[in-house]
Amino acid sequence: VHPTHRTTIPTPHNETMTTVPIPADSRPAHIDAILGGLDRYNPETVSTFQDYVQHQCENRTYDCLANLALLKLYQFNPHLTKEETITNILVKCLTMFPSPDFALSLHLLPPNILDPKIASDPLADAVRKLTTLNELLESGAYREFWATFDSDDLFADLVADCSGFEEIMRDAIAVQTNMIAREVSREVAQGWLNVPAQELGSLVQRFGWTLENDVVKIPTNKENEAKTTVFRENVAFNQFQGVIKRAYEQVA
Repeated sequence: VHPTHRTTIPTPHNETMTTVPIPADSRPAHIDAILGGLDRYNPETVSTFQDYVQHQCENRTYDCLANLALLKLYQFNPHLTKEETITNILVKCLTMFPSPDFALSLHLLPPNILDPKIASDPLADAVRKLTTLNELLESGAYREFWATFDSDDLFADLVADCSGFEEIMRDAIAVQTNMIAREVSREVAQGWLNVPAQELGSLVQRFGWTLENDVVKIPTNKENEAKTTVFRENVAFNQFQGVIKRAYEQVA
């Protein structure tokens, strides 16, 4: 697989954090050629896309368009489906939180895969477990996300191919925390970031936060700064003439 360019977003302390989608101009040439032509519907490209998914997992890169194209090929050619690749794609979607990519991928899978009464195979079970994690992330239940993740050894198996999964998710949650809060308690921070007490200090420092009297202080930024918004509308009296006129007409 050709090497891809890794793009990252900065932490509050200007350090590398979670990976972001690969720009179109940085996508491997052979993948770009397939996506731009009729070969994206050619079953013979399945193995190429599968190798590319593995490359993304190993190098912390992400290409939503290519992954969706592979899932579409699986729809048309179910005999070529590789279950491990499907779960790897969903795990990569989790690392892009918050984004709609997990739902997009899920809609390309068999419609009954989330119903335990209909689908009871290992793939369906894995997809349902990953869907639970996604729902917890979307609802902001970060402590519950980690508790669920740690409660079943299957999760460790599902994310094994995705390099640095826990670190990526921890950083993604930190980015969201940086956007929504000015301060959180030590206990809440530990739960959200899933770190022991002795490691919280170094992690807080890496994010550019501070720890004061069991309270994590987050610097003001354009996302978490409280702003007063004043809405003003100028309405001329003659704009109400028609309304007032109809009111009197109805009374009469």
